Amino acid sequence: MYIDQTTMLFVWLGIIILTLVIEIITQGLTTIWFSIGAAVAAIVNNWAPPLWIQIAVFCIVSIVFMLLARPFAQRMLRNTITPTNIDQLLQEEGLVIETIDNEKQTGHIRLRDVEWIARSADGSVIDEGETVRILQIDGVKLTVTAK
Repeated sequence: MYIDQTTMLFVWLGIIILTLVIEIITQGLTTIWFSIGAAVAAIVNNWAPPLWIQIAVFCIVSIVFMLLARPFAQRMLRNTITPTNIDQLLQEEGLVIETIDNEKQTGHIRLRDVEWIARSADGSVIDEGETVRILQIDGVKLTVTAK
């Protein structure tokens, strides 16, 4: 089966567009490598090699770029994550101002002059006036353990 150069050029351009759209949607460095591979295959298409050579170039370039560049790119992206102020609350101590009872869905603590809903990590009841350590934050609810 023979596919002419012009048709293959449009196939490679279609693959580039499709993989770039998927990359923009996911933003997870998942398909950018295939965009690069398709771009190189589109360039190789200009010399009119057989289809299997174009496909081989596409696969090899995509895999090589993925193996070499992805770890570096992920490291760079990881450095851009900025911890928020809420992360600073983990492992801090708060004062129970309403008895924490998971079964009754009650419990509040005061931490840095702010009142928070609190639940016990192990399900135990923690009485008013006790000091607790913050283990986890889920929205406006803190998971705590008695100190």
